[in-house]
This record gives sequence, structure tokens and C-alpha cells, in this order.
Amino acid sequence: MKKWLGIVLMGVALLFILSTLDTTTKEEITDIVATEIIEPQYEYGILVDSFIVIKGTVKQDQTLGEILYANHINHPEIAEIVRKSKDIFDVRRVNPGKEYTVICVDDSTEKACYFIYQENPTDFVVMDLTDGIDVYRGKKEVTTKLEVSYGKISSSLSESVDELGISPRVSIKLSEIYAWTIDFFKIQKGDGFKVYYENKYIDDEYIGIGRILASEFTHKNQKFYAFYHEENENFGEHFDEKGRTLRKAFLKAPLDFYRISSRYSTNRKHPVTGRWKGHFGTDYAAPKGTPILTTANGTIMAASYTKNNGNFVKVRHNGTYTTQYLHMSKIKPGIRKGVYVKQGDEIGYVGSTGLATGPHVCYRFWKNGKQVDPYQQDLPPGDPIKKENEADYMIVKDSLMQILLSKEE
Repeated sequence: MKKWLGIVLMGVALLFILSTLDTTTKEEITDIVATEIIEPQYEYGILVDSFIVIKGTVKQDQTLGEILYANHINHPEIAEIVRKSKDIFDVRRVNPGKEYTVICVDDSTEKACYFIYQENPTDFVVMDLTDGIDVYRGKKEVTTKLEVSYGKISSSLSESVDELGISPRVSIKLSEIYAWTIDFFKIQKGDGFKVYYENKYIDDEYIGIGRILASEFTHKNQKFYAFYHEENENFGEHFDEKGRTLRKAFLKAPLDFYRISSRYSTNRKHPVTGRWKGHFGTDYAAPKGTPILTTANGTIMAASYTKNNGNFVKVRHNGTYTTQYLHMSKIKPGIRKGVYVKQGDEIGYVGSTGLATGPHVCYRFWKNGKQVDPYQQDLPPGDPIKKENEADYMIVKDSLMQILLSKEE
């Protein structure tokens, strides 16, 4: 709004000046203006033509107070910024590597008039010192462009995506969508995919992909479709061409990125004790700190520590199913007995606490009180499209299908 107001006022002033001059002079001035007018410069919606703009990056162990004081903001003002930020921004969470912008007076004092902290590519916090102190949040405008990409599998899905020169998140999201439909450890040469998805940009700079709106995955000469649909404003998921969800009631695994290092077994040599005994869980190896996700909705039964399990969380999903997640480096703050969690919520982080040789999560699965192998269970599907939404879904699905079919390999 500020940007357009500035341009409009300049235009009105120019028209007024031209109306008072003769034709020859008008033409001369118009030529000069056409070649010499510079478009106003804005940063975060602030006109900065008459200011000094300083860009910086938060250093290791650097505090917000240090950065503000270095830009000629005194301690009483810093205290007021902290007070005004209380319900808007936690000033203690200024992280190393994050960018900030200081907009200063263009004189010998170079006193800061605005300080902007960039939390992530879209969200920022403005500390306005021009008239008292005001702290508010803002968002950069994100532009979405739609794209269709397709490829053939030569060795792996991730390598095929890399060869296309598109975001690696495409392969990650496809593997999440088809987690219960396709075993990606068994995809083969000649399989292929076609995907219709969002690319996100800020100030013409690419920041990553958004939603996958439609996809077709060919595996063993069979086509598997997925179409994104929102049944309410807060949640959307993928359904097949008949309106059946591609999601099971349980996630395939409690991690986004993993390697199965040990499967469920009734007789396994323990890597620490050397004893042969049953291993009634599935081990997923991953780097320390990798988020661990609850595989289904449920209520926390325990979030604690024992000598063998290390830090662990146990979730009761219903009267039939319970899951447990062992050897966490730490349990996520707020995860405690009685807390309700939804499928895909973070509950802790990969570690090697307890009786473990390296960073992994041991995922245990109970059915009717007995530990079982989740990969051998006929688990219930997620909910299909609701009856009242079927007609709307079919319209969306048909339009997305046409986009996929119109793009030939």
C-alpha cells in the first residue's frame, strides 16, 4: 500500500507541473523524466530512498540486544522493544545464520529507525522506532507458479528427480504420498512418474515447492494416481481416482528420512549384549536429532526414561493399537502423559539413549496388547472422501487428470 501511494502521489505532482507549461517545455520535461525518474525503493514495505540500509546475519551466540546496541539503539529503548515484543516475538530466539536488516538515518549518527528480523523466507518481525516503539509481524508476498514434471526411473526416484533439475522435495513428497501404495525399495527400471505441483517464489527468487496437486506413478506397468483435495479449510490430503484415501490410519514409518537397520524378529542377536532373544520392534537408523513422528492420532501414555529404552514415548491410539518410540536423544517439550497428538506430530528426536549402539529409533507396535510386526498387519485405511463431498471431489479430480494426460513424456 505504501509503495503504490508513493507512486500515485508522484504521478499527481508531475501532471500538475505539466499542466502549467507550454507544449515544447512539456515535451522536454517529459523526455527528461522518462530517462531520469528512478522507481522508489522499498524494503519490507518501507520507503528507503532517504535512508541507509544495512544487511547482516546473526552470528553464533549473538543476542538481539547486542545487534540493536551496535546500531545506536540505547538500553532503555532495547528494554522497551523487549517489553513490546512479549506477545509477538520471543527475543531470545534470534538464531545464528538468520538475516536481519537495519534501516538507518542518513546522517552522521546512523541511528536505526527500523530493525527487521527475517525468521524464515516468508515471515519477518519489524521493530519500528520512528515514533515511539512499535513491534509487528509481516509476511513477504509469495508467488506460486504451477509446473508439470515427468521422468523415468533408471535407478532410484531421487536420482531421477535430480536429473530433471527440480527440487529434491518432489521425490520426498511423492514417497510420502505413496508410502502405503508403493514399496520404494522395490521400484524398478522403467517405472515412471508425472507430477503437477506448486513452485514458490519470493521477489522472483525460488524458495521451494508447495503442494503436489496431482501425480501419476507407474510401477510394474500399473498406474497409481493421487489427487489433492481439501475437505475443510485446515486439512487436505491425497485420494485416488475413486475417492479412496492413499493414507492408512498409520504412517508407514515414524521418520521422514530413514533406513531400516533391523526388522521385527522373534530371534535376534542383540548388538550390545550379544544375547539371542526376540527383537519385537523395527529399528530405523537416522542422524541424531531427526524428528520422530507419531504414526497415528492418539494419547500419550508415557513420556519417560528407563535404563534399556532410554528416552521413550508410548502412544495409545484406540482400544486396539498402541505404539512406542525408543532411544530418543530427547523428548519434545510439551510431550507428556495425557497429551493428545495427531498423526505426523513431532514427539521427540532420534538419539542413542538406553541400550543402543548408534542413533536410531526402535518403533514398537501393539495390537490387542501383543507386540506385532506392523509390516505384517492389515491396517485400517484412512477415511475416504465424505459422501457430501464426492461430487466436488470428482470435478476437481477430472480437471487435474486432464492436466496430467495433456502432458506427454
